[in-house]
Amino acid sequence: MNEDIFKGKWEQVKGSVQKQWGKLTNDDLDKINGDRKKLAGRIQEVYGIKEEEADKQLKKWEKENEERYKKSKAA
Repeated sequence: MNEDIFKGKWEQVKGSVQKQWGKLTNDDLDKINGDRKKLAGRIQEVYGIKEEEADKQLKKWEKENEERYKKSKAA
């Protein structure tokens, strides 16, 4: 997912992020504030996984959701 879309659509994206990674709190999401690196780091920390695995999960989620958020940008 394009970094600009990720940051620019954070208010829309974060609900989907929380659905995917349910252990993330609202406070976590507020602190992340659309920063992909912070999100990957928090996923790694909360789920006790390696950095590479967190990045892999995030990339998979981005690929699955990219078109959805691109379309909402044009609307």
